[in-house]
Amino acid sequence: MGVKKPDTTFWEADSMETWQQALAQSVIKPEELAKHFDVNPDEIKDIVAEYPMRITPMWMKLIQERGDAFWRQVVPEPDEITDESPAEDPLHEDMDSPVPHLVHRYPDRVLFMVTNQCTIYCRFCTRKRLVGKPGFLKKGELDHVVDYLLAHTEVRDIILSGGDPLLLPDHLLERILKALRTIPHLELIRIGSRVPGSLPERITPAFCDMVKKYHPLYMNLHFNHPDELTSEVKAACGRLADAGIPLGAQTVLLKGVNDDPAVMIRLVHQLLLARVKPYYLYQADLTRGTNHFRTSVETGLEIIKALQGHTSGMGIPHFVIDAPEGGGKIPLLPADYLVDLNQDQATLRNYEGKIYTYPQPQNSGSSDHSNGNGNGKRRELPMVTSPSTGCGIADGMLG
Repeated sequence: MGVKKPDTTFWEADSMETWQQALAQSVIKPEELAKHFDVNPDEIKDIVAEYPMRITPMWMKLIQERGDAFWRQVVPEPDEITDESPAEDPLHEDMDSPVPHLVHRYPDRVLFMVTNQCTIYCRFCTRKRLVGKPGFLKKGELDHVVDYLLAHTEVRDIILSGGDPLLLPDHLLERILKALRTIPHLELIRIGSRVPGSLPERITPAFCDMVKKYHPLYMNLHFNHPDELTSEVKAACGRLADAGIPLGAQTVLLKGVNDDPAVMIRLVHQLLLARVKPYYLYQADLTRGTNHFRTSVETGLEIIKALQGHTSGMGIPHFVIDAPEGGGKIPLLPADYLVDLNQDQATLRNYEGKIYTYPQPQNSGSSDHSNGNGNGKRRELPMVTSPSTGCGIADGMLG
């Protein structure tokens, strides 16, 4: 099988670590894939030319047959280039980018894309227009980002994304972390990554020792199927958790991968066993080349109903739609939990379908019991309601 060396901008072949050597064994060419599976290389070569392929050795082992949950996530399909959707950047990240590599959409948070490279190239990625293409953060660009953040004191939280930040070698990632920690008002650093679930060898003791110097630092990891949580992956997550890094999981709802309540219940249970808190369940974005993965919104709501009351509360992610045109993440809950709300009481339906009432306080008389005018009229309820959950990583890989 042909071997492609990693980008030598980051490292030299004679000094590669174990994880870099494993990455170099990834399948990236149609002819290589055909040596393992019944694939006609000519049928996917045009797809790979437009949207690169990379499948790590670990993921090659996870694929059991054509069309299974792992195949669908990483093997190119003709639908990717026949999709006529106009949206290459459905979340308008490019429009919300004040300086290269930085997206500033929410008032107090920014997204920082430090590389276009990933360990595996998810076929449903929100950033198909970017990932796998040449491009990584240069020193001068890091300086521009730091200057922007120093001038914007409202920013307290930054998310490193890409591509995958953990494909940077330790010294380059530390250069970024060290620069960010010179910004006095920047409180939190978050990293979005699919590396622990696709290249667990990358999570070395040296890496953990390095990142824990920059606390408070959080990681949101990308997992879509319970069988991704192998013993090696759980061990990698454990090393991160032992380094004091709180771990969350982002999951994309994908047709033929996890659009089944039983699969999702198994996934959240495996995540909790790996010390990873389920965080977001994303409705798939409207990205060109990915629409064959989209499910109905009702599918996601049914999955949330199947989880609510039937597993640990901390195992239930927020189901969100990252609104097109840069609208941000909007959380959804099934509409039938809140049956009625008026000045006297809230009428509620629990996970068993039973009805309960919760009385409103009667001594305040403030307008929060009504439509804002104190007239005590019944509120008109929206179809779907949920408290706002704020911002997380914006990544169809990751994000």
